[in-house]
Formats: sequence, C-alpha cells, structure tokens
Amino acid sequence: MDLEYIYTRIYTRINKQLVKEERIKTEPINRLFEIFNIDRIKNGEVTLFALLKLKINGYIEQTSVAVIDLNSIDIFLGYD
Repeated sequence: MDLEYIYTRIYTRINKQLVKEERIKTEPINRLFEIFNIDRIKNGEVTLFALLKLKINGYIEQTSVAVIDLNSIDIFLGYD
C-alpha cells in the first residue's frame, strides 16, 4: 500500500488482539510508521493494515484500518 495514503487516510485503528482472535486478514505496509498519543508519547508502530467493511446505522463503507495495540479497546473509529 502507498505510504502517503496511509499517512493521510487511515484514521481508524483496530486492536491487533481482535485481529488475531477473529482471524482478520491483514496486509503488510511497505514501511512501518510510528503512532503517537495526543501528548506526543509514542504508542507503537504500524506494520499491518486490514480492509474492513463497516456497517453503522445502515451506512456501509469499506475502509483500510491500521492494526495496532489498543489495549482493552477493539476499534477506534477515526475522524474525517
């Protein structure tokens, strides 16, 4: 996947543990990039992404999501 696309378009994150448990297919990213919290503390690196079909209140969208450690949260729906 194009790295510029990842930097600018993947705002949604999925917990790597959920990916493992649900056997969600992932794809490698050409080059890893770091994830930081709002306070600029490093929170990991992204090396994988998954294509998911999300359905929320009848709205369906296929989107790329970054696979990271979200601790006890399954998915972080990004912003636009």
